[in-house]
Amino acid sequence: MTLDPAFVTDPTIEVTNVSKWFGQKVAVSGLSCSFGPGVTGLLGPNGAGKTTLFRMIAGLTSVSNGNITVLGKNPRTDMSVFAYVALVPDEDAVYDDLTGRQFVRYSAELSNVTDRDKPEEALNIVEMGDAADRAIGGYSKGMRQRIKVAAAIVTDPDVLILDEPLNGTDPVQRAHLIELFEGFGDQGKTLIVSSHVLEEVERVSDRVIAIVDGRLAAAGSVEAIRASMQDIPYVVRIATDAPRKLGAALFQSSAAVSVTGIDEGISVSTNDITTLGKDTPRIAADIGARITGFRPQDQSLESVFRYLVEGR
Repeated sequence: MTLDPAFVTDPTIEVTNVSKWFGQKVAVSGLSCSFGPGVTGLLGPNGAGKTTLFRMIAGLTSVSNGNITVLGKNPRTDMSVFAYVALVPDEDAVYDDLTGRQFVRYSAELSNVTDRDKPEEALNIVEMGDAADRAIGGYSKGMRQRIKVAAAIVTDPDVLILDEPLNGTDPVQRAHLIELFEGFGDQGKTLIVSSHVLEEVERVSDRVIAIVDGRLAAAGSVEAIRASMQDIPYVVRIATDAPRKLGAALFQSSAAVSVTGIDEGISVSTNDITTLGKDTPRIAADIGARITGFRPQDQSLESVFRYLVEGR
């Protein structure tokens, strides 16, 4: 029996028919999914319910209906869950008057971390050791993000929830944080990462959960989600030295829905990218055209996300 891609076989977090409303506003509606070891990307447009879901998983907000369990426990009623879960919120939940070192030490003390070396280790992991004695109020956005990550990982959590952790970071900092998150996932920790930097989410995530208007919109790998969109043709860019000849000849393939010319090649719309990939070299050889590139244009997470939210 094939497992629904919204669920994993070894769940750390289970979300079962969960809804959350604030007065007349419905933030999450009938959501069911699960998360396990590794990195899962949580995607959705602004207002989709991502932050609300994060807060419910972390036990900071109660569900209006349904159930959430973390490591088999209710995060809202069982305080022991807090020893295993850490949340890096999108908002600046920091104390501007504290130094970075004081903030991370404070997080360690609140979680009863007895190893006195842990705060220094956490600061060094996020490369904030040199700025640790400066007040957080003077930090840049990227530095504040990294100090929040340090305050979360100092507790060595089994579950790490990251809401827009890459905001404000430069490319070098983003690359380092992504490598850090990948490493935690490889260690068997459960990470849920939300970010508008879709290219980085695609790189770091083992799977994706997408929610739109508080409801589950898609789940699985980027490739599987795109393949499930059977009503949306793929767009393939083919670089060739004979775009006109090849464009006309490609209509021999049953996989070609439409063909348009572009600079130094053609753009082909297809509902069967596998067949198109097999037919194109044969057809090109028949007419003496040389192919120098065959690249799908809409299999990225950014394209998939755009299709999911179109028309909402």
